Amino acid sequence: MQHPLYQQATYLKSVPTLALCPDDLTHEVAFAGRSNSGKSSALNVITSQKGLARISKTPGRTQLINFFPVDETRALVDLPGYGFAKVNVKIKRAWEAGLSEYIEKSKGLKGLILLMDCRMPPTDIDLQMLDWSESLGLPIHILLTKSDKLKKGPAKAALLKLQTLLKESYPMASAQLFSSLKREGLAQVWNKLDEWMEYERPVKEKSFVPQKEVKVSIKKKKKNGIRQF
Repeated sequence: MQHPLYQQATYLKSVPTLALCPDDLTHEVAFAGRSNSGKSSALNVITSQKGLARISKTPGRTQLINFFPVDETRALVDLPGYGFAKVNVKIKRAWEAGLSEYIEKSKGLKGLILLMDCRMPPTDIDLQMLDWSESLGLPIHILLTKSDKLKKGPAKAALLKLQTLLKESYPMASAQLFSSLKREGLAQVWNKLDEWMEYERPVKEKSFVPQKEVKVSIKKKKKNGIRQF
């Protein structure tokens, strides 16, 4: 199963600051999350591509803002992971500054996909991202990743607990369960992306189903004028 738009994603460029971002994009959806939240795996599954977003065993390898256009005016954007990046403090502060500028000032940014490991409660920095997005009026959709690592009961409980928090404190946010390994929740996140991208998927033509043959009785007249059926 593939999405007609997102399967067309291609790598364009990686930049450290807003000034170097493409200026011809009108609809961008950015992906953010802790460095071990499964962000690259999710992007690859959403686009039906194995190596679009780099997957590394070393958290924090994505240190730039990465653009993946899906057509001439729309793009998915992979933001630097946060939390466990083992890099020079000076470099880390520089890329965090570039990230902040992009989220706050990008004219094409329509929404933020925030990835969280469903086995863990939201961290302080996750909550800061929610607070930040809410203050900017930026819609946010949370993917509780690695849901296949939990049984259905605990996974649903984690989702319900998060949804309760969002309802109380973050009305512009929504959430769902997601598994890159089992491709669970894929249709739901596609629908959210379509909404933000203002993209309407083509409706497949319904195959013609021949109608059952209906026998029509023909009324006959007898010579005496009495109708017979």
